[in-house]
Amino acid sequence: MGEDSVDGLIVGHRLMAAREYELALKFYTRSAAEQGITVDVLSALGSANLMLGRLGQAETLLRQATEKDASFAAAWNNLGVVLIERGKVAEAARVFRVAFGLDSGKTDSIRDNLTLALAKAENISYDDPDKATFALMRRGQGDYLLLAQQ
Repeated sequence: MGEDSVDGLIVGHRLMAAREYELALKFYTRSAAEQGITVDVLSALGSANLMLGRLGQAETLLRQATEKDASFAAAWNNLGVVLIERGKVAEAARVFRVAFGLDSGKTDSIRDNLTLALAKAENISYDDPDKATFALMRRGQGDYLLLAQQ
């Protein structure tokens, strides 16, 4: 990467925040070419694909991220949201439990996603979880957590 080169992950995160998911995906791909396939790149690519409705691709990328770094709570959380969107509620609840444990319960959004998944799995209605939608939230220097929005 040259001195004047801008980090594709940073640009991608800014584009995600601006809801420019297709452009963000291009910059994340550029980052993969420059930095290699890191867990951050895989998670970012997965999140962009999720926002573009490409659930199969998002699931594959986020599974790769969790395999690469099993302690990366954000990737587990994002994978859980993909699984919920794909109707794999029981697996999503398990994945959210992993994210919650790795995060030590510090992040409200992961706890909220776990609660929603458990409610769906048990068919218990807490503010009608079937009507819940999910959105991305930036974590730290550019990782994104997927949150439930009521």
